[in-house]
Amino acid sequence: MDNIYLILVAVLAILAIGDLIVGVSNDAVNFLNSAVGSKAISFKTIMVLASLGVACGALFSSGLMEVARKGIFNPGEFYFDEIILIFTAVMLTDILLLDFFNTLGMPTSTTVSIVFTLLGAAVFMSVIKISGDSGNFSEIVNYINTAKAIQIISGILLSVIVALTVGAIVQWISRFFLTYDFENKPTWVSALFGGIALSAITYFILMKGIKGTPFAGLKFDIIGGMKIKDFLETEVLKVSIMNFILWFVVSFSLIKYVKANIYKVIIGIGTFALALAFAGNDLVNFIGVPIAAYQSYEAWVASGALATEFSMGVLSSKVPTPTFLLVISGGIMVITLWLSSKAKKVMKTELDLSDQKSIKERFKPNFISKGIVKTFQVVGTGVNAILPASVQNKIDAQFANSALVLKNQNDKDAPSFDMLRACINLVVASILISIATSYKLPLSTTYVTFMVAMGTSLADRAWQRDSAVYRVAGVLNVIGGWFLTAITAFIVSGIIVTLIYVGGPQAIAIILFVILLIIGKNYLKHRNENADLIDIDGLVKSESSSIIGVMNESASNVIKVFKRVDKIYAILSEGLAKHDKSVLKKAKKNINRLTDDVEELRENIFYFIKNLEESSLSASNFYIVILSLIQDITDDLEYIVKKSYKHVNNDHSKLKLSQIRDLKDVYELTEAVFHEAMEAFENNSEAKINILLENRAAVLQKLDEKINTQIELTRNEETSPKNTTLYFNILLKSKDLYLHKLNIMETFLENIRKTEA
Repeated sequence: MDNIYLILVAVLAILAIGDLIVGVSNDAVNFLNSAVGSKAISFKTIMVLASLGVACGALFSSGLMEVARKGIFNPGEFYFDEIILIFTAVMLTDILLLDFFNTLGMPTSTTVSIVFTLLGAAVFMSVIKISGDSGNFSEIVNYINTAKAIQIISGILLSVIVALTVGAIVQWISRFFLTYDFENKPTWVSALFGGIALSAITYFILMKGIKGTPFAGLKFDIIGGMKIKDFLETEVLKVSIMNFILWFVVSFSLIKYVKANIYKVIIGIGTFALALAFAGNDLVNFIGVPIAAYQSYEAWVASGALATEFSMGVLSSKVPTPTFLLVISGGIMVITLWLSSKAKKVMKTELDLSDQKSIKERFKPNFISKGIVKTFQVVGTGVNAILPASVQNKIDAQFANSALVLKNQNDKDAPSFDMLRACINLVVASILISIATSYKLPLSTTYVTFMVAMGTSLADRAWQRDSAVYRVAGVLNVIGGWFLTAITAFIVSGIIVTLIYVGGPQAIAIILFVILLIIGKNYLKHRNENADLIDIDGLVKSESSSIIGVMNESASNVIKVFKRVDKIYAILSEGLAKHDKSVLKKAKKNINRLTDDVEELRENIFYFIKNLEESSLSASNFYIVILSLIQDITDDLEYIVKKSYKHVNNDHSKLKLSQIRDLKDVYELTEAVFHEAMEAFENNSEAKINILLENRAAVLQKLDEKINTQIELTRNEETSPKNTTLYFNILLKSKDLYLHKLNIMETFLENIRKTEA
């Protein structure tokens, strides 16, 4: 029986590796987004700096390991056999939960996850113990470190408010004084900003790192014979002033003589610093529990007592974390940082919510987001009524960035925000996280970095009237996910520890198998999430300012639409012929993507018109007409696909063989036209377009014959009203699809002749 505990410790060690991988995949967004979003430095440089920060931060994490051992519960109230089950349940739950959020592409808090899994498992195990002893459930306070737990949870929740507020205030002040033209300010202004930013980063991050090393205990006469650690803690003002002077001089020298961009320097150092803070604060979330389990096992083996009788009060004492474990953990985190693909998905969520430009919004507005935006609009109106017009004009002038946004709107490589906001994100987040780390509070890195980014976005007016309800809805969704993390972590870990307690080793094996199965399925889903998207040809927003350029770009989009429509129609025909819901679901997925792509083009009309040359305004009318016709095509196809899917999904009768044969004929007829049309556009062949237009009557006649045949069958033979309705819908909409394509060709032909004239 004793061997089972050794096996559990080994399993926990393996789970720790898995937890490091899924945890870093989710948390990488916290220290990469500012640098990636601003595109101030190359991605490779960003990754190198972040890797160095993670490696260094891992070495300074030992203090926070106490949270995993005794921060949430009182270990002396549990025996070894109970504590090992708690730790096992915690790790199983944590790795499952984090992988789930990674698959969704949603940032969550690894700190909240580990705190509430520990709390849930400890509470459920306490209930089991109390029930077994026929005790009073009020005794649960003896098992849970309520004071510490409340402190930790309060710190986590407080971080949301503090980070949002501080981020917004600092960004507003910085933008007001530096504006969007911050790179052209006098040298002393940039040096002043660099001095403040870099001194803040180095004091709270690098100095904190020094405090975690043996060097911190050394004494020097220059600081009054004090230990470095004590000097940093007691002489904050002196250290801050000296630190600022040093970095002001360095910043001024870099700008004046090296011609360096101080904002890029801040972003580089800030990325390193935030990665360091992340590792220092969050490493406990991944390896703290397995290390505590291993230390518990060692203590139990050394005692020679029974597992059911050995009290875990030993965990209450301070136990140093072996350095080699920190090094190994840091190495795994660095490797994951470079290789993880899910991290990009999580990163995109935060970048989209903080983007200065108008983008395709991921989240849909809800009544709460609408209410919040409306409230702020009312408050803003009230403030504007109080402020003098001159003050309002001054503020608006300092925040003027419309030209920048319009310039970068169609540029896929344009940054999501500028370097000033990236600097503020990094500086504020680094300071807040490092303060929490110094006080050994597992303040959520995700909460802080995300809410700082949202606060700076709000202050920077990235949330305009047209996007505010979507952005606020996105923030609410993310915060809702955090609450879901806490609730789910508590309940699931409690259920798992109960199942393990009752079922023993067999239950552990089954649960472990199920979790591996779920994670494997999520991995395959992530890897193949775009495999069913039949066409990789994305539609391109028009960037041309002339009629010729617009026509060429529109022709390219038309070709892509025709290809995608043709393939979707082929899948539709296959799904109806086989009466297969999964095939039709694939068609539905692809038409939804095509519809979204077209809608994104329509939303870009404003910026397209703004970008036109005054002499080429006729291009706008052409572009809008073509886009409208493309919209008609996607609407008709969407109607057919969804009606077909609904028919099969509701298990209505299969189409008759004659109907399927007719649909195949319609597909082959329209397919031939599609291919000829694509060839005409690819070769810019006016003659080819003319031929297709001349064949209009013949094609329409064939389609009408199919409709008339179905009418006759309905009168004499057809017995299923559902089949009849579906079949007529497909035939009529297929006819509309053909006519819309002809209208596109006529529009192109007309504009070709105008251009030639």
